[in-house]
Amino acid sequence: MGDVHGLHLIAVSRCCSTHIFRNVHLETASHAHRQATGCPASRLRMTGDRPALAASLMVGSLCMLSLQDSLVKLASADVSLWQFQALRAACNLAMLFVLSRFLWGDASAYPKRLWAVVLRSGLLIGAMVCLFGAIPFLGLSQVAAGLYVFPLFVAVLSAVFLGEHVGPRRIMAVVAGFAGTLLILKPASASFQWVSLAPVLAGLFYAATVLTTRKLCREESPATLALGVSVAFVILGSVGIAAMETIQPAALAESWPYLFVGWSPLSMETAAIILACSTLNLVANIGLAKSYQSAESSWLAPFDYSYLIFATFWGVVMWADVPDLLSFVGMAMIAASGCYVAWRERMESRLRRADLNRVLR
Repeated sequence: MGDVHGLHLIAVSRCCSTHIFRNVHLETASHAHRQATGCPASRLRMTGDRPALAASLMVGSLCMLSLQDSLVKLASADVSLWQFQALRAACNLAMLFVLSRFLWGDASAYPKRLWAVVLRSGLLIGAMVCLFGAIPFLGLSQVAAGLYVFPLFVAVLSAVFLGEHVGPRRIMAVVAGFAGTLLILKPASASFQWVSLAPVLAGLFYAATVLTTRKLCREESPATLALGVSVAFVILGSVGIAAMETIQPAALAESWPYLFVGWSPLSMETAAIILACSTLNLVANIGLAKSYQSAESSWLAPFDYSYLIFATFWGVVMWADVPDLLSFVGMAMIAASGCYVAWRERMESRLRRADLNRVLR
């Protein structure tokens, strides 16, 4: 998803850091406003959020990303992961250059926090390598379900690294969500593959990306974030191609050509798929980044799970990949758990703001 998701660009930040950021911002703004005008803090309102636009951008972007992922699976027999990423990102950069006047206007494309954009790009690379690396070997619904444990990882990472309190109800929701993942992956079955864990690891990287986007990159232009990701993927793909062409692991290349081949001749059909993926990815990447910057992540949570629906749809249409009953139950558990976690965090955020307003009056 993303790049998902990718954002795959940018995913649901159910992040507790969202609420910390907003509370700190509100407290600072309230104090400054009262000092300057004498108005009570209760009259101060946050501005800039556009939830309807954010939801529309998210659903549309996730539809495009799910289609992109199905095209990646289609092209994986003819192009390596590294070649695909390098060429797709190069196409992204070319389109960003052509559209730069419209995307940035007279503003500079240089990030306000270079280190934060670099960190975000690196985390998203980790997510996309795990995600795209697994796509040729798994059904799209399996990949989507593994990735979409990321809101649960957001809750865990927020508690571990940001000191957020996670109550017993949210802990139970997180456990239920991971139980849903087990129903889909079926680790005790004979058909289980270790590569099935790759989308779950992608979810962990993506959770860190979401926290970074919302906490550290809120003021960055979506186009600047897309530029950072594209440059990072060009570097990654080029290094991967060079490494595989230098090492040439013949045995691994024969068994896993998608991962252990460097450069392969491109057909016109494969080149067209890469160009289509680049277009879908760039538009969705910018759309998701803008979505995360336009509304509270907890409010957007239910819309983000539309990716599970889209991924299942494309899997059925393009690959006749129909999930079994346990997989549908697992996806429902993951979605319900993530939405519950987001709802609880939204309620707590409202209570914190109400308490803060009473203190500042």
